[in-house]
Amino acid sequence: MTKIFLDANVLVAVLNKEYPVFSDAARVISLNENKNIQIFTSAVCLAIAFYFAEKKSGNLLARKKIKLLLEHIYISKADEEVVTQAIKNPMIHDFEDGIEYYSAIYSDCKYIVTENIKDFYFSEIPVMDCASFLRQFMIDKY
Repeated sequence: MTKIFLDANVLVAVLNKEYPVFSDAARVISLNENKNIQIFTSAVCLAIAFYFAEKKSGNLLARKKIKLLLEHIYISKADEEVVTQAIKNPMIHDFEDGIEYYSAIYSDCKYIVTENIKDFYFSEIPVMDCASFLRQFMIDKY
């Protein structure tokens, strides 16, 4: 089983249909249909995605979009242990990115998929954008 973690910017791209990222981001999320892949994100990423979806589509539609998204992804833990690891790591300068990283680690994710690869400069697991992830792991579908 391969577990991947999606950063907030991937979720925002899907919820707000932000091109050119939308197509690849939607395809990454659709990988949940593959029995060998589980897709994770954190409550923090969902909150960020909701904020931007609400700004674009209003509260009611943003809620519907998040509800639909939750049918396709798992929520990783972001508890005291995750927060403590993020704050203790001197390599991490952006606290939110640190929470996402350790949330992915504690969910045993093997990849982080984000459109801001440089934000995870400290990562010990592979970090890729949507297009790169699809090219590397789904060549026959890309």
